[in-house]
Amino acid sequence: MRALSFLLSAALVVLGGCGKPEPPPEPVRSVRTIEVGSESAGLVLEYAGEVRPHTESRLGFRVGGKLVERPVGLGDRVKAGQVLARLDPQDLRLGQDAAQAALAAARANLEQTEADFKRFRELREQGFISSAEMERRETALRSAQAQHRQAMAQAQAQGNQAEYSVLRSDVAGVVTAVDSEPGMVVAAGTPVVRLAHDGPREVWFSVPEDKVELVRRLRSDNVPLEVRLWSDRERALQARVEEVAAAADPATRTYLVKANLGRTDLPLGQTASVRIAVPAAARAIKLPLAAVFEQQGRSAVWVYEPATSTVRATPVQVAGAEGNMVLVSGGLQPGQRVVVAGVHTLSPGQKVKLWGADSVPASQRPAAPPTAPASAAAAPAQRGSGQ
Repeated sequence: MRALSFLLSAALVVLGGCGKPEPPPEPVRSVRTIEVGSESAGLVLEYAGEVRPHTESRLGFRVGGKLVERPVGLGDRVKAGQVLARLDPQDLRLGQDAAQAALAAARANLEQTEADFKRFRELREQGFISSAEMERRETALRSAQAQHRQAMAQAQAQGNQAEYSVLRSDVAGVVTAVDSEPGMVVAAGTPVVRLAHDGPREVWFSVPEDKVELVRRLRSDNVPLEVRLWSDRERALQARVEEVAAAADPATRTYLVKANLGRTDLPLGQTASVRIAVPAAARAIKLPLAAVFEQQGRSAVWVYEPATSTVRATPVQVAGAEGNMVLVSGGLQPGQRVVVAGVHTLSPGQKVKLWGADSVPASQRPAAPPTAPASAAAAPAQRGSGQ
C-alpha cells in the first residue's frame, strides 16, 4: 500500500513538471509620439497635367489628290506662308485650262452678239426690222453676257483649285503631328499635319467629380493656380482656369480642365504639377501619414495614455492630405499624444514607453548635467595613459 502511494505521488510530480509554462511578459515597446495641436489648415490638391498649345490646327488640302511632297516633319518650326505639303497638280491644271478655254469661247460669243445687236439696232432705226426681232436680239445679248460672267467665275474657281494643291501655313508655329505621307491619295479636308500656333500655352489636367464645382468657382473668381514642371520643380508658374468640361470622361469619370499659362516658352507635352489651394473651412490637426492606419474600415491612430503608459486605438476623421501630412478634422483633442512610428506593431492596451527626447514635452525633460571644464575632463585621460 505504501508503494502504491509512493508511485501515485511520483506520477503527480512528473505530470506537474510537464505542464505548459506561463508565457513571458510582453516586452515594453518604445514608441515615438508627438503632441497634437489645432491649427488653421488649408487643403492643397495636386493633379498631374500636360502643357498644350492654346490653339492647335489640323491642316489639310481643300481639294483631293495624290500627296507628292511634304517638306516639313514632326517638331519643325514653320513661318507664316511656308509650304507644308504639295499635291500632284496635273489634273487641276487641266481643269484650269478647260475653264480658260470656256471663258475664251464665252468672250467670243459675247463680242459677236454685241456686234449683231449694234447692227440690228441701226436697222430698227431705219425701219427695216420689227420690234419683236429687236427684242429677241436684246435677249440674246443678255444671255451672252450672263454666259461670259459664268465662264469668268468658273475660270477663277479652277485657278483657285490649282493653287489649293499647295498647302501653306497661315501662322507661325511648330508641327506637332504628321497624319499623311507622300504617295497617299487624300480627300479634301483630310488632315496632313497638325500645327501648334505660337502664342499662349495651356496646362490640361483632370479632376474627379467631387472637385468640379470647386474648379468652376476658381474660374468664376479668377483665382490663379500654381503650376510646376516636373523637370523644374523650383520654377513656379501661374495659370487661370479657362475651360471646364461639361461632361465626364466615360472611361475615367473625370472632368478635363484647361488653364491658361499665358505667352511662355515652355516646350509642348511637358508634364506639370497643378496645385489648387483650398481655403481652410475649420481648424484641423496635422499628423504624419505614418501615424494613421485602418481599423475595421475606418481611419484610426494610437493615442498614448500617460496614466497607464498604454496605447488605445482612436478613430479619426480624415479631411485630406497635404504632402506627407494628413489633415484630421475630428476624433482628437489638442494636447493628446499620438504614436507616429511603428503603428502596425501595437495592440490595444499594450504597455509602451516614450522613445527619445522628442517624445517628452520640453517642460518635463531633465536638465542637462553641467559641462566639466576642459582641464578637468583631460585629467583622467592623462592619468589613464600613464598607468
